[in-house]
Amino acid sequence: MIDSAGTMQSAPLRIGILGAARIAPMALVRPARRVPEVQVLAVAARDPARAAHFARRHGVPRVHRDYDALLADPEIDAVYNPLPNSLHCEWTLRALAAGKHVLCEKPLASNADEAQRMTAAADRAGRVLIEAFHWRHHPLAARMREILRSGELGEIRHVEAATCVPLWIPGDIRYRFALAGGALMDIGSYAVNMVRWLAEAEPEVVSVRTRLISPQVDRWLSADLRFPDGRTGRITCSLFSSTLLRLENRVLGSRGELRVFNPLAPHLYHRLSVKAAGGSRRRERIPGDATYTHQLRSFVARVRGAPPGPTEGSDGVANMRAIDAIYRAAGLPERGIAPQP
Repeated sequence: MIDSAGTMQSAPLRIGILGAARIAPMALVRPARRVPEVQVLAVAARDPARAAHFARRHGVPRVHRDYDALLADPEIDAVYNPLPNSLHCEWTLRALAAGKHVLCEKPLASNADEAQRMTAAADRAGRVLIEAFHWRHHPLAARMREILRSGELGEIRHVEAATCVPLWIPGDIRYRFALAGGALMDIGSYAVNMVRWLAEAEPEVVSVRTRLISPQVDRWLSADLRFPDGRTGRITCSLFSSTLLRLENRVLGSRGELRVFNPLAPHLYHRLSVKAAGGSRRRERIPGDATYTHQLRSFVARVRGAPPGPTEGSDGVANMRAIDAIYRAAGLPERGIAPQP
């Protein structure tokens, strides 16, 4: 049986990988072993030898000589795009033009204009474009929102997210402006996504503080935010700072406080606690598979006709608008745009 998008409903969704990125085994290859509706069929890389090594190591049956050859493969239904941020737009557009669905690594693009082009192209092609904010597909994300909507915390007054990890690798692509690097573009894009998810609104930027690793690239960043109804927010992110590890969501209400440790990878370990105004506290653990496994299941379901999910391309546009605004407030150029001399 073939659906309206031309995808075989009874056969596995066949996915090709653009680039032999380090994230690909964790984000796609291993989860695919737990999702029988998926087959990782092919890989291509700038270095064919690296692609061949990746294929042998991870059991990928097909190696293409380059990205264009992979996109021309008629047996590939969808592509996973974990290329550097600066290449997300170009190769997602090419994949969509070739009739492929796309699971694109975060952040969706270098800036909001690119993200808008990608979303429009997916709409024209009648194909699915999903941004790989895997954390949103775990039941913990839904549970956090459920608590906030329940009124248990009273009137929500402040929402914040911190995503700080140590990544000191000289020359890493995350520190290169030409590749749309920076702490905010990497781990910080999660913090922006988390605050927007918890607030269910789009923020305005009040102020930004940064520490740079080079003239245009942030290694640490903190932004104070404000929402249209008067609530405040804050995001803090870093790849290289005195804060080695901090992964946390915090929501303050008139009657209580929600804290979540490790909302990013809750399958490894997490802690959700709700503290009432009177001092009583309860803790919850939300069961679930690995976030990437949940994400892959959601991607397959969406391709096969499920309603839009939480990380559609349109949400990626909004996330990039917030990131662009934070960079402007910091006096830093948007990624994908040449800085002024």
